[in-house]
This record gives sequence, structure tokens and C-alpha cells, in this order.
Amino acid sequence: IGGGEHSDDTVLVCSRGSESALEFLSTCKVANLTVKAELGCCLLHRSGRLTIEGCILQCEDNPLDYLSYPIVSTADGPDLDLFSTAVVAKCLGDRVSVSRTQIKGGRKAVLTSGTLSLQRVRVIYARTSLFFWFDVDHC
Repeated sequence: IGGGEHSDDTVLVCSRGSESALEFLSTCKVANLTVKAELGCCLLHRSGRLTIEGCILQCEDNPLDYLSYPIVSTADGPDLDLFSTAVVAKCLGDRVSVSRTQIKGGRKAVLTSGTLSLQRVRVIYARTSLFFWFDVDHC
């Protein structure tokens, strides 16, 4: 999803009454896309492997900022009883991977309500913006 040379080439605006601009139920890659949401979230990850590269995720300023999150993951991760090792589970399980992405607004960048958690966070400060690299993965 996306596909322009730059994130500003394709802009997706989420309507105010929507839960999210995009919802992911299986493996997908989002690249060079700007997503703007006023309330709710930009990207809702329910399951699968989601890769986000070179995007701008922006929650508009609002008095109800505590309801806005650029990324929400409700995935539960792998059932370790089904896999013999944690390594296999990590390869096959639910995950969000973010690289070279700007995140603006919202209460916090990521809200998780399943068993996945924020890991391996890196932030680079440029003159005009912050660029994030992180994973939302099974512990």
C-alpha cells in the first residue's frame, strides 16, 4: 500500500467517525504513505506481519488526544503451545515492524492490547522531524 517515491505522494485521510484509516488482518507492507486521522488510529493491526517503511502517521491535534494513537495492535502473538521453540514462533507470529517513519500526535505512538509489546526502539532527530524504527513483537 502506498507506492509513491515519497510519503507525501499518497495521502490517506481517515474520516472522523472511523475506528481506523486502515485495518490489517494478514501480512502486508505499507511504504511511502501519509495517513492522517482525527480520532481513532491511523493503522489498526489485528493479526499477521505488518511492515511500515518511510511513512508519515499523523493524529490531528484534538482535545481528545487520549483516544488517538498512530498505531494500535490487538494481535495476541503466537500460541507457544503450538510451536516447539520460541524462534519458530517469532518467525511465524504476528508482528509490526516500523522503519524510517515519522509519527506525529496522539497520546503515544503505539497502543497494544494483545500480548505483543514495543521493542528495539530507535529515534533519529532531523531538523524538522523525528524518524522512528521499532518492532511490536512477542516477548
